[in-house]
This record gives sequence, C-alpha cells and structure tokens, in this order.
Amino acid sequence: MGKIKYRRLFAAIGLLFFLLTACKERLGRPRVPVDPYYITGSRESRDHLRDLFMLLADENDSAENIFAVVREIANTCAVEKEYGKLIRFLRGRVDNYPDDPYNSYYLLMIAYAYIQKDSLPVAARYFDLIVKNYPDLIVNGESIHLVCLNQLIDLTENPRQLIWYYEELNSRFPEKSDLGVTLFMLAQAYEQIGDWIGAIQAYTRFLPYSGAVIPSFPDADFYARQQVDFYNASNKDWTYSSLSALLSAVKRALDENSPRELRRLQAKVNFFARTWEQGEADITDTADFSLSDFMRGDSIRYEDKLDDSSTATGAFLRTWGWSQYYSTWYLYFRRINFPLDPDIHGRWEWAGVYYGEKF
Repeated sequence: MGKIKYRRLFAAIGLLFFLLTACKERLGRPRVPVDPYYITGSRESRDHLRDLFMLLADENDSAENIFAVVREIANTCAVEKEYGKLIRFLRGRVDNYPDDPYNSYYLLMIAYAYIQKDSLPVAARYFDLIVKNYPDLIVNGESIHLVCLNQLIDLTENPRQLIWYYEELNSRFPEKSDLGVTLFMLAQAYEQIGDWIGAIQAYTRFLPYSGAVIPSFPDADFYARQQVDFYNASNKDWTYSSLSALLSAVKRALDENSPRELRRLQAKVNFFARTWEQGEADITDTADFSLSDFMRGDSIRYEDKLDDSSTATGAFLRTWGWSQYYSTWYLYFRRINFPLDPDIHGRWEWAGVYYGEKF
C-alpha cells in the first residue's frame, strides 16, 4: 500500500515539473495580446480561441503549424457563424504577412464567408483575385485555383470574363473538367461578345465530345455541328434572301416534278430527314438522300399556304403524294443564324423534311 502512495506522489511531482517547464517555455515566447474582439461564441469556443491565439503568438513556429492554427481560428469563427470576424482576422493576416505561402487559402476562406453573407459579387472578386494574383496551392489534394475557377464560372455573367475563366480551366485542368460542357459554353460566351471566329474554333473543339449533356441546351451537338459545317461550306448558293422567294422556287420544282431542281434547293450542310418523334441528332446525310426515289408516279402536291405553326425564324409547308411509307411530308424552312457572315445572316434555307402528319 505504501509503495502505491509513493508512486502517486512521484507521478504528481513529475506532472508538476512538466507543467512548470511548459509555462516557463510559454512565458519565454514573444507574446501578442489576444484581441477580445475575436473571443466569441460558447465558453468552450472562447477558451479554445484564447489557446489558439496564444499559439499564434509564437512567430518562430513553422509555417505549417501557423497555417494549422490560423485555419482552426477561422473554422471556429465559421462554426459560430461569426463571418465578419473571420473576414477581418484573415484579411489582417494577408495584409500583415504578404509573403505567407498560405494566403491564397486564407483568401478562399474569406470568399466563402462572403458567400455565407449572400455577398456573391464580393466573393467573386476574391475568387478572381486568387486566380490572377496568387500562386496555386494544393490543400487536401485539391487545387485552390480549380475551386476558384469553378466558382467564378457559376457566379459570373460577364461573357468576356467567362471566356478567360473557361480558357484557363480548359488549358490548366483538362482532366478535372467536363471538356464537352466547358468548350460549348466557351463558344456560347464568344458568341455573346460577337467574336464569331472564336466561337467557331470553340465549337470545332467541342465536336469530338458529341453526347455531352449541356444544361438548358439539349441540341448542343446539332447546333455546334451546324455552325461549324456552315462556316466550312465554301459556296452557300442554296440560300435565298426571302422566304417567299425560296417557297416559289420549291413549289415550281414540285410542279415540274424535278428531283434535280429540288436537290439544288436543299441546304448543302446539315439537311435532315426524320420523323416528328426523332430528335435533332437524327440527321440523314444529304449524300444518301435522293428525292428521285420518292417522286414516282403522280406529282407532289402542297398546301397553298404555310402551316399555322410557322414563325418568323422557321416555317413548315405541308406536302403529300410521296411514294414512301409516309406519304405526307412537311418541308421545313429556316432563317439562317450566322452573324459571322452578314451577307448570309438572316437569309433562308430549306433545312429539312419531317415525315408524317404533325401530332
């Protein structure tokens, strides 16, 4: 029993000696007064923050240890939803220690704090600042620049800025992004600023990624292929300045039962032939689409006027008498959307055929 008491006494003396030594070491460190402004939250959080700020006072500590302490202080503020304190603290760290290798991470936390405060434009400015002015940093296996670029693409509406972000994302992180989506959206951004050459180049880069799911643009493949093929067509003599002129030429060819003339009037790129149930991607190559195979016997007849569903950019003409399973065809005429060439933009083309009656 006596041995046990002595062991406890020696253990207590040893622990007291350790605590005195630790206090002596801490008292010997350079100290910075703890700003009570940051001591917030529950009692447990306040005690935790005091300890963290005491640790932060050791300026001789390694950069990695200081980073761990700073991040823990910021995380504690975030848990307490003290985003204003978090922003002020980290902003002060960045301003006072401009050479800190972890500043890009601190700025990232500031940006997320502004998101929590619903200050999205301010958050976007911080994401942009990080990407353009601070070196990349890998934290937990993830690139901070990659995180910022993805956030900027979601937050930005300015097409010129989006172009820069998409180009940066595609060139630096091709394996971390959905290239089909980013290339198509890059082309769309080029269109918005009127850079049609840039748009065509981006659509051309997009084409190998056929099948990519583009949010709110289900016919992306067809649209991109149409733009690229139309750009590459050297002669666009199938286009007409007005819908009425094109209709007159098509009706005349039908009256003459002339597949050769109809063939001449077809669009030479992206001409389609499909049922109403099929989608934009189901395009029949015009090289294999011979109208003469469907014009045997009586001449083809057509309505005197366009279908009621016709609009200012697309028109339908109901025809019948074709020697095929579907006797009725709707010829589809489209106003050309190609601002790259002002002489072609706004003209009309016979773009395709829908088999069967409309639903």
